Amino acid sequence: MSFQHLNLNTPLRNAIDDLGFETPTPIQEQAFSSIMSGRDVVGIAQTGTGKTFAYLLPILRMLKFSEQNNPRVLILVPTRELVVQVSEEIEKLAKYINLRVTSVYGGVNINTQHQELLKGQDILVATPRRLYDLVLRRAVQLKSIQKFVIDEVDVMLDLGFKFQVRNLLELLPENRQSIMFSATMTETVEELIDANFKAPEKISVAVSGTPLENIEQQLYKVPNFNTKANLLVQLLSQEEFTKVLIFFSDKRLADRLYDIMLNEFPQETSLVHTGKTQNYRLKSVSDFDAGLTRILIATDVMARGLDIEAVSHVINFDTPHYPENYMHRIGRTGRAEKKGHSILLTTENEQEDLEAIEDLMQKKIDLFEIPSTVEISTVLIPEEKPRAIEINNPNNPEESGPAFHEKKDKNKKENLGGKYRREIAKKYKKPKTRGDKNANQRKKK
Repeated sequence: MSFQHLNLNTPLRNAIDDLGFETPTPIQEQAFSSIMSGRDVVGIAQTGTGKTFAYLLPILRMLKFSEQNNPRVLILVPTRELVVQVSEEIEKLAKYINLRVTSVYGGVNINTQHQELLKGQDILVATPRRLYDLVLRRAVQLKSIQKFVIDEVDVMLDLGFKFQVRNLLELLPENRQSIMFSATMTETVEELIDANFKAPEKISVAVSGTPLENIEQQLYKVPNFNTKANLLVQLLSQEEFTKVLIFFSDKRLADRLYDIMLNEFPQETSLVHTGKTQNYRLKSVSDFDAGLTRILIATDVMARGLDIEAVSHVINFDTPHYPENYMHRIGRTGRAEKKGHSILLTTENEQEDLEAIEDLMQKKIDLFEIPSTVEISTVLIPEEKPRAIEINNPNNPEESGPAFHEKKDKNKKENLGGKYRREIAKKYKKPKTRGDKNANQRKKK
């Protein structure tokens, strides 16, 4: 089946031809008619299979020209980089369509975005937190939303956007079409679907968590960080490592490796994580995508949805705690049915996380021996060293125990609660006759 068989109009067909695409991917083919029908849709497809075009093509096909200011299509994504990418994909497909697209995300001046929204737009691409802030400022109203797309919802919830997502959903009109696409499905996501989607049609072109068959996966069991770095330097010296993404869970460790790589490959390495400014992050991604740098060190913020062409290798410097993150990481290579390579470096402390990944994939990752030319380091970085226990520190859990002194007598009294109050009342009775205290005492005599 080719794109010519889909019910596309002439502007979209011309844009597809300009991009050089001939055949839709399975998720694009199956999702098109379902979304065109107006039903709510939940799509599960492996990373790198073209989920973005899968929802953009039918939405743009149905979108009519309008001069109203409020947006009619809302696309919610988890990261700033993904906002930029989705907006660029819309511009490619809407090359011959009169369309207003606005992108909003954090890290830039909110007042500039406020003014841009007041000009009016047809499609709004946003991250949850920044959009929620703009809604509170009355910069945009969501009452005219006809199509609502939530992309990579599981990572939104993982990043702590549950509050914003739920509140934004309450502001959307009930009579809307809701569309969700992701590579993984969790219980939290299913709860969100049950509460906000109306009898959605579920499209699955692969079991959630299934790796792409065209990605060759390798595993190295390495004792520590410095040995991982030594192995990495040797791997990156090989010619086939032409465009390499190196993933971390911790940005501090990413910074530490970046310093090492700058010494080994000074003009070939770039870095991106949430501790960097927005312009720095966008430039790092742009340089890597354009081939100006060969190595990009990134945290998991990069693992979701970003479409970077011709990534030869993905290297997991650590073993992600959530197995779904591993799936999204390796999905950066082997895109568009091309051959990809993934390498996982794991330590003994990460064995449990490795088993969770293999359970999710229902397959074992091929284990490779560390080359004999790689130096096995015995030097531990501060994060790997055992935690020092201070002697005679009462806050140390190993040294905690009973108090070292006896309680004073006044502190040994038992709290009798209500019984105590009753005993006191008996001991100090109130006078039976009201009036002068001395007079009452004389009557008793």
